[in-house]
Amino acid sequence: MFHRPPPIDTPEEALTPEQERVIRKFRRFSSVSMLVMVLGVAAVFGVIGYRMIRAKPVATGELTTLLPKGARITGTAVSGDIVVVTLDIGGTIEIRTFDARTLAPAGRLRFAEEP
Repeated sequence: MFHRPPPIDTPEEALTPEQERVIRKFRRFSSVSMLVMVLGVAAVFGVIGYRMIRAKPVATGELTTLLPKGARITGTAVSGDIVVVTLDIGGTIEIRTFDARTLAPAGRLRFAEEP
């Protein structure tokens, strides 16, 4: 019913020493190549896992900061882990910075005119 090819009666020929050396060299090269690839993939996954474990969550909650009387917010910005708030206090510009993770004050920059 099915067509089957006739069996091959030729005996397998033994490899010459040169052919065996080439095969051993190829297997060694393939093994080293595979080892390097596995180490590279493991390093990438290791860095991803490390950063996921070390990542700190962003602070959630509320923070109330008192502004001087008559001050108004003229601008806000976020740069990396810093929140920047620009204030106009009676005609004087002031910049206040806060740590985005903890919402703690990080600094204050005041501008004044030269006399």
